[in-house]
Order: sequence, then structure tokens, then C-alpha cells
Amino acid sequence: MADAIDTSVHINTRSVIVVSVLSVAYLLVSALLLGFKSDQVLLVVIFNTMFYLSPGTRKFILGFSIFIFYWVLFDYMKAIPNYKVNAVHIGDLYNFEKRLFGIHSNGKILTPNEYWAVNGTTFLNIITGLFYLCWIPVPLSFAAYLYFKNRREFLYFALTFLLVNLIGFVIYYLYPAAPPWYIQQHGFAFQPLTEGSTGGLAKFDAYFHINLFKSIYSKGSNVFAAMPSLHSAYPVIVLFYGFRNRLGLANIFFAIVVLGIWFTAVYASHHYVLDVLAGIICALIGIGLFRLIATRSKTVIGWLDKYEAVIK
Repeated sequence: MADAIDTSVHINTRSVIVVSVLSVAYLLVSALLLGFKSDQVLLVVIFNTMFYLSPGTRKFILGFSIFIFYWVLFDYMKAIPNYKVNAVHIGDLYNFEKRLFGIHSNGKILTPNEYWAVNGTTFLNIITGLFYLCWIPVPLSFAAYLYFKNRREFLYFALTFLLVNLIGFVIYYLYPAAPPWYIQQHGFAFQPLTEGSTGGLAKFDAYFHINLFKSIYSKGSNVFAAMPSLHSAYPVIVLFYGFRNRLGLANIFFAIVVLGIWFTAVYASHHYVLDVLAGIICALIGIGLFRLIATRSKTVIGWLDKYEAVIK
């Protein structure tokens, strides 16, 4: 997109053609792969509205197109479920988790998920639900902050976020894995058409008499994508760039969110401890790999300079 729009960010024939073609192509490809969804039209309307509204909104949506690309790619994963590419790991992952992190309780060895499923409290149900609601708003809010404060840091953060997701997506297809709630609800037999579940987060919805998490997880791209936990990776990226930008007290908040999301992933039976650790490793690899590329590749540095000029 950055190559298609000149750095003055004015509307011209070329930019109008590119945006129009991309918008129509996205709708056609999405309809072909996934069927028509109102979300697709809404995304196109938002992008086009912000692109044509003013130079300021145009720069903003072009910058955030990195996150839009991530969302589209995530959505398109529904077209090729990972369980059609490789066998799903259910019992072996469960047993390995129990072997490494099993908790002795009433004469039995439980996974941490099983332990918290029977030892949870109303307070933890509420606080963990609030933490899990941070997994997208916190990274996006932080990205918006960086966008208005330092466009270069914004690009670094956004592209690191994208790279970590790409690493995670590759692992999803190499190692499809069922989440803990799957075994709790369906046992160890593989059922390919299983719908997404709120798991332990259903207790949050039930307490407030809402369907918040139910509506979120009904739109999931793949049930068998528990390893790695990208929920656990996102706040690590935020915390890294928070420290990098010396945000002081804000980093304390980010650190609390990191720990809260890690705990919630296990408490709510959405991920094993192993999944969380894998998510942390993905984040660290993505951060390190991007820093290496962004500082040593002249091609990437040149592209970043051009992209920064577009949105600055």
C-alpha cells in the first residue's frame, strides 16, 4: 500500500484506482473463500471513509493497514482449517502438560486448568474476564499512542506484532492443538466441526448476564489453534515497546496486564501452561527477528523510510 500512494498523501488517480481495486478484490475473494459477511463490508466502508475523509484520517488508516492485513489473514484461515493440514494434538499435549505442571489434589493429578476449573472464585471469574478483554484493546490503544507520538516506533511495533502473528500462524498449521476446554467438553476424540467455546469465561458472561465472550469466540478462525497462545504473546510485545519508549508508570500497568492475561489463559481453560510459554517464546523470537532485520537490511530500512513518509 505504501508504494501505491505517493508520500504527499494527496488523492490522485492512481491512489483512487488502487484503493478501489483492493476494496473490490477483498470483497470478492472473501465471498469466494468464506461467503458473504457484513463484517467484510463494514471493514471496506471504514477504510474507504477514512481514506477519503481527510489527509489526517488517510495517514491513520494507511498506518493501521498493517493491523487490517493481520485481521484479514486471520479471518482467511477459516478457509483452510489447520486440522486438514496436520493431525490435531489432543491427548499427547494434555498428558505432557500434566506430567510437567500437574497439581496433586484429593489423590489425583490435575492439570492447572482442571485445578482452577474446580477451585475458581467469583472474584477470579470477574478479574480474569477483565484481563482477557485487554488482549486486543491494549495493543491497539498502545499502537494509537505510538502513532501520534513517534511514527517510526509505531511502525516497529505494528510490524513486530504482525511478524509474531505470522510465526504463530505457521505453528498453528504445523502443530494443530486442542485447547483444554475441548477435552473438558468433548473428551479426547477428534471432532473437526467443533464450534468455538468461551470455556471458563462463560462464568464472566453468566455473572453479568451478557453474551460478550460468547459473541467473541463464535467468530474464532479455528478451534484447534491453542499452541502457541498469541493472547499471551501480544502483551509481551506491548511491554517490550513500553520499556523501549521509557513509558514509566504505564509499564507497570502493562506488566500487570501481561501477568493477568497469562494467568487467565490457564484459569479459563483456553490454554495450557505450555501454550502460554510457547506464546512468550514466539513474542521474543518475533521481537528479536524484527529488530535484526530492521537494523541490518537496507531494503527493509528503505521500505520503512518510505512507509514512514507516507503516514507522517
